[in-house]
Amino acid sequence: IRYTLGRGEKGIYTYAIFTHEPTYGATQIGESRYGMKLNGSLFDWLSIDDQRNMAMPNGHDWDLGTDLNMKEARLLTTGVKKGIAEHKYDYCTDQFDTPAFGWSSTKQHVGIYFINPSVEYLSAGPTHFELTGHLDDGDGGDPTLLDYWRGSHYGGAEAPIAANEDWNKVVGPIMIYVPTGGTPAELFADAKRQAKVEAAKWPYAWVNGVDYPKAAERATISGQMVLHDPQAPGTTLPNLLVGLAYPDQMPVEAPPAQPGAGGGRGGGSHLTWQNDAKHYEFWTRGTADGRFAIPNVRPGTYELHAIADGVLGEYAKANITVSAGGKVDLGKLEWVPLRYGKQLWQIGIPNRSASEFLHGNDHWHWGEYIEYAKLFPNDVNFTVGKSDYRKDWFIYQVPHDTLPDPQGKGQGRETPWKVNFTLAKAPAPSERGVLRLALSGVSARSLAVQVNGKDAGTVTGLAYNATINRDGVEGSWVEKDVNFDASLMHAGENTLMLIVPAGGITSGIAYDVVRLELAPPQQAAAQ
Repeated sequence: IRYTLGRGEKGIYTYAIFTHEPTYGATQIGESRYGMKLNGSLFDWLSIDDQRNMAMPNGHDWDLGTDLNMKEARLLTTGVKKGIAEHKYDYCTDQFDTPAFGWSSTKQHVGIYFINPSVEYLSAGPTHFELTGHLDDGDGGDPTLLDYWRGSHYGGAEAPIAANEDWNKVVGPIMIYVPTGGTPAELFADAKRQAKVEAAKWPYAWVNGVDYPKAAERATISGQMVLHDPQAPGTTLPNLLVGLAYPDQMPVEAPPAQPGAGGGRGGGSHLTWQNDAKHYEFWTRGTADGRFAIPNVRPGTYELHAIADGVLGEYAKANITVSAGGKVDLGKLEWVPLRYGKQLWQIGIPNRSASEFLHGNDHWHWGEYIEYAKLFPNDVNFTVGKSDYRKDWFIYQVPHDTLPDPQGKGQGRETPWKVNFTLAKAPAPSERGVLRLALSGVSARSLAVQVNGKDAGTVTGLAYNATINRDGVEGSWVEKDVNFDASLMHAGENTLMLIVPAGGITSGIAYDVVRLELAPPQQAAAQ
């Protein structure tokens, strides 16, 4: 671990060099982050983003609070948040969009912020949420500040390392920025300005003696994504994200993490850009017309990926070779989204998040799953063409709490959500229905599907990502397709039902989007 102090700088840089020699055995990296426990009598204001920029409770308030359904959550009975549940996950954020965050003091007018000048050394791509700052969940409730590069939250990331593998990774440098002399708002604005300054300096010229290519040894990769979707002609690519990641690889066996290493999944997983902490990734936000430029890419062989709001799935192109120095123009890249057949209807927006649904734009409050039964006593009954998913579709489909428990420990009954839709004509013989379920939060064991009262299939093999019980809308993303005989549908009115089984009231599904397609037999999806 190295520390560097620049002359005249309002802070200090730090970076860690992880090395696995060819003579070492198989292992994996557990949770790994730079962490601080701060002086609670000094730091009383937390700044993550515009929504979470506030005076915070102190350790005394935390100690007097009432325990809720998890050790990280307490109902406060004193202080600035009296009567409010304090939950450390309510300050998690998308690391890609939050280069500066930290604490400050209203009394001494000093701040302390982490600044990530690049995301190349972080993990799980541009959609990964992680812990940032919060009150420690132990006695005393110390102000805590964390900069994760390998975390286990919201699906998390992994770094399995095989026996005899020659591997290293440089994490950072990050900047620990310490401005003084202003209000919390002024200090946070200063930190965000400094983040832009640090990003412009990346890669730092002063880093030596480790695997850290300088600017002249890196390259810029550019191109233009051209969307070709006959069912949505003229569609642009809002919030386009394009990145270079290590090529998808098959599972690497590794021993279980040691006690205290964190709650991530063990070795043996299939590494992709969405769960990779082992390698470097390089991402940029493109324009709505598909243009992009990814700067400062290390030499190597990568797989190019692209995601955008409104497009279900992703674009991928393997074998992108990057050489030291220079620029690579990939030209126009045709993106043809996967479709099994004609789209009959869609609920939500493909954006790898449940943010567009009810409460999705203000979800950082403990216990939203408790609110479901109050808001939807008869469960969701959605009519295509009439209902509004912003109002009539909740962020979480969870077991319906029939005996509300304000501490969030309750059990709920099976929860059926109805989708009513009309077909002008009956499907042709042998046509197939393909229900495409894009999921951004998963804690249910299974999800059953019925069409007009008859079983159409059950989604199993769901991987828990702790998004719902951590008050999120964006965990590790997956699509699960249910393929069924279209003769279950008929001309006129139809009802499709999504059924979450009974269980704990955090055990449910957060949808990204739900889409029904009608496919000819030869193009039907494999269930």
